[in-house]
Amino acid sequence: MGGMPNVPAAPAVPRRDQIRKEAARLFAARGFLGVGVDEIGKAVGISGPALYRHFSGKDAMLADLLIGISERLLEEGRRRAGEATAPDGALDALVVGHVDFALDDRDLITLHDRELLHLKEEDRRRVRRLQRAYVELWVEVVRQTYPTLAEPTAEPTARTAVHAVFGLLNSTPHSADRTGLSRSAMAGLLRALAQGAFAAAADQSA
Repeated sequence: MGGMPNVPAAPAVPRRDQIRKEAARLFAARGFLGVGVDEIGKAVGISGPALYRHFSGKDAMLADLLIGISERLLEEGRRRAGEATAPDGALDALVVGHVDFALDDRDLITLHDRELLHLKEEDRRRVRRLQRAYVELWVEVVRQTYPTLAEPTAEPTARTAVHAVFGLLNSTPHSADRTGLSRSAMAGLLRALAQGAFAAAADQSA
């Protein structure tokens, strides 16, 4: 009789990442002020005080989550745009990346919408700087993609379109579970809607 095949065990999720995930889930569900350190510890199977080996407190967890996702979006966006061989490919890569974020990191979108005010001023400024850089990346790529939006007078239209698309994509946490669409169908729809918004902005500027 043959033995069971050797199946490699799934790598363990680092404790710090477990804490991040559960803190984001709990903060999004009940609000930053409504969650205690002990509850986060219980969710990952450790005592509340043991969390302090990984984070100095709830404030540090929130800052880590919001600064971390802002850094990740910017770095990933720059990578995607840099690897594209044409402006329209760069724009589509940015859209696809943000759609994935919106569908897979809903708790972080909720946190940003509701809990940014609870960050320390220095951390809040850092998040804002990262967000501005992310917006500027999109505006630059959109204007490279559509010649009519590259005109100096069309810059406000391009910028408005970028913010509108962010609003569209980031609204996903509030609607995704109620649509009945599969993830792939939702991703395809959001991608098409975003591209349509930019094309409409370009047409208006023509």
